[in-house]
Amino acid sequence: MVTSSPTPPAAGVGADPPQRVLVVEDEAKVAAALREGLEGDGYQVVVEHDGEAASTRLARDHFDAILLDLTLPGRDGLEVLASLRHRGIGVPVLVLTARDTLDDRVLGLDAGADDYLVKPFAFAELLARLRAVGRRGRAVDPGRLAVGSLEVDGSTRTVTRAGVAIELTAKEFDLLTYLARHARQVVSRDTLAREVWRETARSTTLDNVIDVHISRLRRKVDRDHADKLIHTVRGVGFVLREEGD
Repeated sequence: MVTSSPTPPAAGVGADPPQRVLVVEDEAKVAAALREGLEGDGYQVVVEHDGEAASTRLARDHFDAILLDLTLPGRDGLEVLASLRHRGIGVPVLVLTARDTLDDRVLGLDAGADDYLVKPFAFAELLARLRAVGRRGRAVDPGRLAVGSLEVDGSTRTVTRAGVAIELTAKEFDLLTYLARHARQVVSRDTLAREVWRETARSTTLDNVIDVHISRLRRKVDRDHADKLIHTVRGVGFVLREEGD
């Protein structure tokens, strides 16, 4: 259920929100209200009413953000989200759900959600959160990622922080790119071993190599900045995010 609220500033005024949004919501009235509100705020909106249809749509179409209900017919929202992240698609996802327990929130975030909004909610809050997730780790263009003041350009394989170029080795660049594509998500050593080093099995030696590369990246990316972007989550892995994010 979407509650009414004062009309917020139009999209694009003082912000750089996502423009094309997929709404995955099985309740027809809620979906219609979201479409009407978002289109009134300048967004292009596509609506799907079940998990299978959403997965099919995401396999062939591009969106700047997704509003995803968790309780869906056929395939639930967590499955859709986990599949999306498994395929390496980093589009921002804002979960909308009536499930409000801590365990439910953790499940959604662990599956790769960027934020979580419990029904009923005020539409103004939804817009604010949508703008926020759209700014986190968003692609500036198809080959370029931005996290805070850090920019990673895949087409030229260059990196800058606050406009200053950072020189990286090929493997450091690949590692940073992977972290940027999964900004705000904790990435394990197992995942880095598989996705960046292309090794199917971890070893103590490989763990040490990963740690060395993370240490070098941290010095190059964070050394001259008060706001640290590369964080270690003890016993879990690493995450690229702004402090307090």
